[in-house]
Amino acid sequence: MQTLTIEKRDTHTNSDAIREGGKVLGVLYGPKEDSTSIMFNRKEFDKVWKEAGETTIVVLKGLDEDKEVLIHQVDFHPVTDIAQHVDFYVIEKGKKVQTHIPLSFIGESPAVKNLGGTLMKTMFEIEVEALPKDLPHDIEIDISKLETFQSHITIKDIVVSSAVTILGNPDDTVVAVAEPKEEEVEVPVESIDMEAIEVEKKGKKEEEATPEGEAPTA
Repeated sequence: MQTLTIEKRDTHTNSDAIREGGKVLGVLYGPKEDSTSIMFNRKEFDKVWKEAGETTIVVLKGLDEDKEVLIHQVDFHPVTDIAQHVDFYVIEKGKKVQTHIPLSFIGESPAVKNLGGTLMKTMFEIEVEALPKDLPHDIEIDISKLETFQSHITIKDIVVSSAVTILGNPDDTVVAVAEPKEEEVEVPVESIDMEAIEVEKKGKKEEEATPEGEAPTA
């Protein structure tokens, strides 16, 4: 289980100064937990975030008592991609939680490999409900079952532990294979003889300029 040392934060303290000091701002809250502003070491958080993600319990240390939480949301700097603010959801012991679990696509689709199709992923995560200890880090989707262009995998086809309930419409498509598009054949365009066009135009002008019954002068 991942742990992270935190400390309470004075909301009147300059946020930029805290970040420049190598720390991240955050808040923890829950159904029976008052919202508390906190801060913590950025390098320590980066290690925890890499291992835990949003699906593994993290123990916050440094307050009056340890808090078991899930990382609910992380805001990153748009340029540096450094964590700026983190929301932690405090878990009620014995209570199930609802959260999104990332999907991991494994295997190789025969429809892609042998028929030239294109893999179409319509979901990259799925919402589930489970006790925190039963939450999987990710859910594997075996695409080797996609043998034809008619094959597809829906939510109801996903296999998980009996301790985990997948939420959402069972018939929603998770991944499928699209047929390759037919290449358009370019029709060669005949080159235009510009000199012939100019000669034709000149002949018409001379014909229009000649009075009826008179022959054009040489």
